[in-house]
Amino acid sequence: MLTVACLIRVPTEVVKQRTQASPWSTTYNILLATLKEEGVRGLYRGYFSTVLREIPFSLVQFPLWEYLKTLWSLRQGHTLHSWQSAVCGAFAGAVAAFVTTPLDVAKTRIMLAKAGSATASGNIPLVLYDVWRSKGLPGLFAGSAPRMAFISVGGFIFLGTYEKVRRTLL
Repeated sequence: MLTVACLIRVPTEVVKQRTQASPWSTTYNILLATLKEEGVRGLYRGYFSTVLREIPFSLVQFPLWEYLKTLWSLRQGHTLHSWQSAVCGAFAGAVAAFVTTPLDVAKTRIMLAKAGSATASGNIPLVLYDVWRSKGLPGLFAGSAPRMAFISVGGFIFLGTYEKVRRTLL
């Protein structure tokens, strides 16, 4: 399912990232330029790195969410309310976002790299090593705070809503 979702997510992410890096250009112009310079394949640059980011993200977020819900439920002696599940989702999302930030940094660099460059080839260990060498640990975790905040809000909304709907249907 994750790999299928990335078939849609990656092209939009490529265009979004490139538009953010070139604010003087429009989304449409970025799309056309990518197709002209790299073809459809250019829209999927970073597909593998995106999938490799999403897998550990999910492996951290969902088990942590379930664990936090169980722990909180045991401490209060009853099933959590949906808002409490949402809080657990927000925290789990923030932790997963922080832990996978280096993979997100690599994904972004791969998507934004000049076509034909070593970075554009998608070699994640090489990209991470290059970031480590040039910017150190802070470079690997660049953008972690806003990423954690954004994903935390998403975890609160989506996992809280999921829990509410699940309980309503059961």
